[in-house]
Parts: sequence; C-alpha cells; structure tokens
Amino acid sequence: MARITASVYTSHVPAIGAALDLGKAQEPYWQPLFAGYDYGKEWIKEQKPDVIFLVYNDHATAFSLDFIPTFAIGTGAEYQPADEGWGPRPVPKVMGHPQLAAHIAQSVIQDDFDLTIVNKMDVDHGLTVPLSLMFGQPEAWPCAVIPFAVNVVQYPVPSGRRCFQLGQAIRRAVESFDGDLNVQIWGTGGMSHQLQGPRAGLINKEWDNAFLDRLIADPAGLAEVPHIDYVREAGSEGIELVMWLIARGAMSDVAGGPAPEVKQRFYHVPASNTAVGHLILENKQ
Repeated sequence: MARITASVYTSHVPAIGAALDLGKAQEPYWQPLFAGYDYGKEWIKEQKPDVIFLVYNDHATAFSLDFIPTFAIGTGAEYQPADEGWGPRPVPKVMGHPQLAAHIAQSVIQDDFDLTIVNKMDVDHGLTVPLSLMFGQPEAWPCAVIPFAVNVVQYPVPSGRRCFQLGQAIRRAVESFDGDLNVQIWGTGGMSHQLQGPRAGLINKEWDNAFLDRLIADPAGLAEVPHIDYVREAGSEGIELVMWLIARGAMSDVAGGPAPEVKQRFYHVPASNTAVGHLILENKQ
C-alpha cells in the first residue's frame, strides 16, 4: 500500500524564492537561513519520496476574492509556476499525480470533508518556495506533487481542530491507495508575521518555539488553540500555521503508532519580515 513516511514543515516566504532566483543565497543576510536547510536537502535525497502532498495557501493567483475554496486539491497532471506580478519564478513546472489525488479526493470526501477539486491551476510561491528549499534548483522536480490549497487569507478560515482531523483523513486515504508509494506530507506557511497595520513586522520567537514544541509532543492539544491566539500572538498572517496541523494529523502516532523521530528542527529570524521555522518528522516503521 501507499504510506506516509514523513512530514516536512517550513515557511514559504516569497523573498526566499527571490534570493535563490537572484543568486543571493550566499550573501551574509541569507546564508544562515539557507544553511538551516542543508540537512533537509541531504535527508530527502536518501528518502526519495514518490509523491509530496503539499499543503499551502494560494496568494490570489489561482483563486481571487471572487472564489475562495476552504480546501482545494489539485488533481491535474501538471501545474505551471504562477506569475505573481513580476513574472513566474524560474523554476520547473510541477508534475502532479492524478491517480493518487483523485483517490484522496474520493476517500476524504466520503470521510465527510468537503473538498474543491481543481483540475487546472497555476501554483505560486506558497508551493514553489518549499520545493526550492528542500530540492535546490534542479532542472526538474524529482517527484510528483499534489497541491492542497487552504484558505487562510479571507475569513472565515478553518480551525486548527478541523485541519488536524483532515490530516487524519488524508492518512487513511493514502493508506487505502492500491499502489506502493512513498508519500510525504508537507505543511507550509508562517511562522509569526504581520504584513500590515500598527503591528506590521511583528515576530514572536517565544510563541513560535512553543508552537514547535507542541506540534512535536502535543499536536492534539495544539489543535484546540483558537484563531484569536494565533492572531494576537503570531500576527494576522500567523494563522497560516493551522496548515501545519494538517501535516501533523497525518502522522502515524496520531492513529496510535509510535511517536515520530525529529530529524531536523530549525528556527531563524528574520527572513524579510517573517520568522522562519523548519521541522522534519519521520514516522517510525
């Protein structure tokens, strides 16, 4: 059967993509950040995932305020990098996995989660920056990717509890797929940041690291944290962190298995105006 072997968590700051694309990764400002992903790059070469189920949020590229799905799964064969106003990033197109994506959609919808099915869309920095951080700058991404877009831009947004429960449904769906696939699930966005208003530039290191502690050791408790806590403590855009709970909910320990192994934990400020977090959890076989 297919199996989820690991979860990866990372911020998806657009300036990180720009730094890579413009050859600035080794500049003093950026070098400490990119060094935090060196371990992950080597780790993922060894893991060789067949498919990445990548949870991210669209930034008004595939969707606009005219149409805002809460949860949208990409079931297409390929996805082009989006033009976010200054041209598409110079990264490879993303190859999907329509068979597994369709199976997950069928299973999760029958598990009482209402998904929007998207057969064609472009993917923005929310999806491509995490790929760049973990794979560098290849001519082609080395595995298939299933985009899973979550609305964390326009209220109402899904609760942490709902996201955590959805992750569990995704794990059940993957494990019922008739095919031997090594699947990883990635949660992206965050960490603390606010882009506008009197608190623009807010970063809360203490809260971010407490979030990482609980994500590892107490994900069910963390899933009960209300939206107002994210907004108050981590800024208006800190609500993106509920997407990490989808990935965490898909790990085996949530279904009664052993606790995952922490392979990497990294935290860095600032990257532009955002706190960057990165975590790798590996399921024990």
